[in-house]
Amino acid sequence: MSSQIRPIEAGDHEEWRALFTAYGVFYETEFSPAVLDGVWGWLMDDSHEVSALVAEAEDSKLVGFAHLRRLNDTFTAGPGWSLDDLYVAPESRGQGVARSLIAGCDAAAHAAGGGTLRWITASDNTTAQRLYDTVATRTSWVTYEKET
Repeated sequence: MSSQIRPIEAGDHEEWRALFTAYGVFYETEFSPAVLDGVWGWLMDDSHEVSALVAEAEDSKLVGFAHLRRLNDTFTAGPGWSLDDLYVAPESRGQGVARSLIAGCDAAAHAAGGGTLRWITASDNTTAQRLYDTVATRTSWVTYEKET
């Protein structure tokens, strides 16, 4: 499968919304309309730290997305990057789309000043981990979270 990786555009709203909703289902989360609208608003705001790339198939259908967030890295006093969300539609998996989206995020981060690109995944998402182990270094950091 050939797919083009490009920045998200306003005309992608409905397809992105369907993909992001499916991403939530994958992680057993139901996004409210307020969350869907809020994230979309961020993606359409060029001054917001969260941006997105999409994977567009030859038929112009979106088959995946990656949300990229710029951070300030206290270890380098420079930019850092978080690949917050990565999703490929089930029918397009195993065809290099996720790898291309990661490469697109890497290129976007590099073009905007470089730094370290980091992401997390669920401990039981072994399919994704097989890919991630080929494109990045698995760290020894343990992640915690607390609702406030």
